[in-house]
Amino acid sequence: MKTPLTVSTLALLASAAAAGAETLTVSWWGYNGDKLNANIIEPFKEICGCDVVFETGNNADRLGKLTARGGKGVDVIFLTDAYSQIGIESGIFQEIDRSKLSNIDEIYEVARDPQGGYGPAYTVGRIGIVYDSAKVAPITSWNDLWREDLKGMLSLPNITTTAGPMFVVQAGKHAGVDAYEDADATFAAIETIEPNVVKNYNTGSEMVNLVSTGEISATMTQDFTLRSLKDAVPTMTWAELEDGDIAVLNTLNIPVGAENPELAYQFIDFVLSKEVQQKEAEQGVDAPINMMVELTPEQAALWTYGQEAIDALNMMDYAKLNAAKTDWIDRWNEIFGM
Repeated sequence: MKTPLTVSTLALLASAAAAGAETLTVSWWGYNGDKLNANIIEPFKEICGCDVVFETGNNADRLGKLTARGGKGVDVIFLTDAYSQIGIESGIFQEIDRSKLSNIDEIYEVARDPQGGYGPAYTVGRIGIVYDSAKVAPITSWNDLWREDLKGMLSLPNITTTAGPMFVVQAGKHAGVDAYEDADATFAAIETIEPNVVKNYNTGSEMVNLVSTGEISATMTQDFTLRSLKDAVPTMTWAELEDGDIAVLNTLNIPVGAENPELAYQFIDFVLSKEVQQKEAEQGVDAPINMMVELTPEQAALWTYGQEAIDALNMMDYAKLNAAKTDWIDRWNEIFGM
């Protein structure tokens, strides 16, 4: 009689413990999900004794859902800085108490408070051009994307992605104007690149698939996709641009309606730790923002790594970009038939 009773009692206790466990809800892209789960989620669950559930999708979709819910339903949200700026302006993020982040002083200064009191960046990436060096002559400038030899070989990020509006800024420079001041000349330049474009991609995985199937040989992308691109096609090469790559900060924010803000702080601090940052960088997931991370030259080649590399990046004015985006989306869709 004792054995069944003991087993039953243990089962009830386990059930009660599970029912009482806190649940952290994380909103993120889901790209490199297996590695993120192994490097971040499973170790964090052991530390916190909590459950973790996800809301996945691209920046625009996830931010739109969170905004529609008034900042409720998510404890931590991963966004690129262009979209976190929208969330800040919409009032759906809490200001961050940096005294609750023990690892904040170990990350590069540019990442500690990139948007005036809100979430830190957990990686500083670069958006640039990648091309198949076996099929395409060297690309050394953003202007090269308009070359005739790239006809039917190029994929651009869609206008609703992180990098899409950045291409509009570069198109303005190609036209010799400021895209914010002269949209007509800017989009006239975009119209001339349309024959080169096979398809506008919406996600990193979609873009990698276009490369792997041979549909495209050049693209504009963020550096976290480089490992997957080279795995698919070893001759994919990050272009050394004389006019420079574009900085992108991926941020972590706590929404105003977060049910478990203290758990969210614990999670953010864990993501910023040397342990996590080292693994993510070594495995080709994200560039390290923690200054304690040490990489071999081969590992570092994938990333914006070190203060000198970070200082060399071109920064975006997201207040201007976000204000112009609605008009740009309409103009973009007229050209590409979206």
